Amino acid sequence: MSFINLIAIDGPAASGKSTLAELIAKKLNYFFFDTGVMYRAVTLAALEQVKDLDDEAKVTEVANRIQVDVQPASKEDGRVMDIQLDGEDVTWQIRTPEVDQNVSKVSAYAGVRKAMTDQQRRIGERGNMVMVGRDIGTVVFPDAKHKIYLEASPEERARRRFIEVQKRGESTTYDDILASIRKRDEVDSSRAVAPLKPAADAHVIDSDSKDIEVVLEEALQILGKPVS
Repeated sequence: MSFINLIAIDGPAASGKSTLAELIAKKLNYFFFDTGVMYRAVTLAALEQVKDLDDEAKVTEVANRIQVDVQPASKEDGRVMDIQLDGEDVTWQIRTPEVDQNVSKVSAYAGVRKAMTDQQRRIGERGNMVMVGRDIGTVVFPDAKHKIYLEASPEERARRRFIEVQKRGESTTYDDILASIRKRDEVDSSRAVAPLKPAADAHVIDSDSKDIEVVLEEALQILGKPVS
C-alpha cells in the first residue's frame, strides 16, 4: 500500500527535520508527528520500572507492555502535540535530563524499535500526517509516496544546537555539543536494526548554509505543493 497522505522525513540529530516537518504540516494542515517522542516515552517508563537500563530484555518488556499515543496539543504551554503514556500526559516528563541521557541507549535496542515501529504504524495509518524520525522511510513506512532525507554536516548541526542552548541560558560549549552529535550519529548509523540512512527513493536535501525558508521551499517543490 502506498501512503499518499503520509510524508516521511528522516535525518540525523539536529538536522532541522522536526522544524521542517512542523512547517510542512502547518502549510498542508497535516498532523506533525515526531516519532522520537515515542522512544523518550519508553525511556521514561523504563527509568521508572527497570533498575538497570543495560538490561535489554527488561527494557524491551517495558516497550512491549506500554502504549504510547500522540494527539493534537491540548494546552498552550509550548507543546506541539500531546504525548500520552498509557493514557497519562507525559509531554514534559519525557524532556528531563535523565531521559536525554538514556534515550540513545534505549532506542538502539532491537525489541524496543520493533515495538515502537508497530505503534508508529498504528498512528501513521490515521493519515494526513508528516512523520519525522530516523527510519520512517526505510522501515516504518517504506511504501510512503513522499520521502525526504534532511542532512547537514556535524559542524553545522552543532552550531545550530549551540545557538539554541545559548538562547535558553544553558551552560555548555560548542565542542561538547559537536562531540555529542558525532557520538549520536555513530550510534544511529551503526546499530544493527534500522540504521540511520536515506531510503533509496528518498529526496535528499542538504541544509548546510541554508535558512529554513529555503529548505522549506525545496521540500514543497519536491512534494509538488505550492510554495506561496
